[in-house]
Amino acid sequence: MSADTVSVTGWGRTAPTAARLVRPRTYEEAVSAVRACGEAGARGGIARGLGRAYGDAAQNAGGSVLDMTALDRVHVIDADQGLVLCDAGVSLHRLMELLLPLGWFVPVTPGTRYVTVGGAIGADIHGKNHHVSGAFTRHVLSLELLTADGEIRTVGRGTPLFDATTGGMGLTGVILTATVRLQPVETSKMAVDTERAGDLDDLMARLTATDHRYRYSVAWIDLLARGASMGRSVLTRGDHAPLDALPPRRRRDPLAFRPGSFPAAPDVLADLLPEGLLGRRSVGLFNELWYRKAPRARVGELQRISTFFHPLDGVPHWNRIYGRGGFVQYQFVVGHARAEAVRRIVGRVSKRRCPSFLAVLKRFGEGDPGWLSFPMPGWTLALDIPASLPGLGAFLDELDEEVAAADGRVYLAKDSRLRPELLAGMYPRLDEFRALRAELDPRSVFTSDLARRLGL
Repeated sequence: MSADTVSVTGWGRTAPTAARLVRPRTYEEAVSAVRACGEAGARGGIARGLGRAYGDAAQNAGGSVLDMTALDRVHVIDADQGLVLCDAGVSLHRLMELLLPLGWFVPVTPGTRYVTVGGAIGADIHGKNHHVSGAFTRHVLSLELLTADGEIRTVGRGTPLFDATTGGMGLTGVILTATVRLQPVETSKMAVDTERAGDLDDLMARLTATDHRYRYSVAWIDLLARGASMGRSVLTRGDHAPLDALPPRRRRDPLAFRPGSFPAAPDVLADLLPEGLLGRRSVGLFNELWYRKAPRARVGELQRISTFFHPLDGVPHWNRIYGRGGFVQYQFVVGHARAEAVRRIVGRVSKRRCPSFLAVLKRFGEGDPGWLSFPMPGWTLALDIPASLPGLGAFLDELDEEVAAADGRVYLAKDSRLRPELLAGMYPRLDEFRALRAELDPRSVFTSDLARRLGL
């Protein structure tokens, strides 16, 4: 089991802290690592997967970070029942490679397939299909959890420990394995409908009226557009293409998974990118081109799974295009009846001319049982902003207040700066989570920069 002191940061690269990085290769080594985290003066530990949490959830300044990616075995694939039992260090990318040829797909995927199953459970990730399928842990039947006492527990659905762990940001223990129910598919292609919406009201009306027709739905928003065009969008929706939708020549290998990628760029080139590369002018030009190139309406286009779900995964080090200062990914959700709060926030971002390169709006369905799970029925907006933008902290504090006043919440897996006094109003089961965690882990063996900052 290797261990080195390194600088650790989230995908946004905004708040690096030094920690002892431990990489267990067996369950026994994971148990030893957790017990070491509980020793006097050890400052605890937190599990980490592929590092795609944007904020400080998988960092632990002065303590240990357990890199779980070496525990990546797929134990059982039940192709008849559509179940997989795997280690928590297995990535969704690897599952797609194994499962698609068998006619199965992961039940929920976020905007990247380079997340681990353990990370997907700890953050209770959501995707473009939340309004139909819910979050990832709705499809988890059971898991094995390594708790602070060094014991491995089998945790089933419907138990308090399961609900505290799903969305619990790794603070109840280290997830070792999970059994996940899968989504059947006939092909590795998506049948996609694309349309443009002229403004935010147009977009929200289309989503409200027709989202129920699609399994997957998302809208890219131009947050630099103002006036009558404020919130203009490209709406992309679809489902897994059936076999008969493919042309005859493609039916010979309908489940082939060929994601493709751009050539890898050396790390040093990414680090030399200037801070102002994604300014208002360059992002404004990109937004104009992206909106204009989208069809006014196109139905049934066949796309690769990687094109539809994970377009940025083909761009190495895409998080470095913001320069050394990194970027903040901000995501919130408010209820369906609070659509006006979305309009106000989009208006404020537009008025301030925040150069958001990636901004997406979705509708969530019913909430999930995790006590700290982010989704709730309503509207969710995610946007990225260069961290170097002057006055950004104060501006996002104002947006937090707007979200809290609308009885909404901020996504903890993307957060690195929320004020702790707003947390309880956003997550009404927070006290239950804290009580269970205090009982299960009274010495805070499991902790993180996020946990200390928010008092989790």
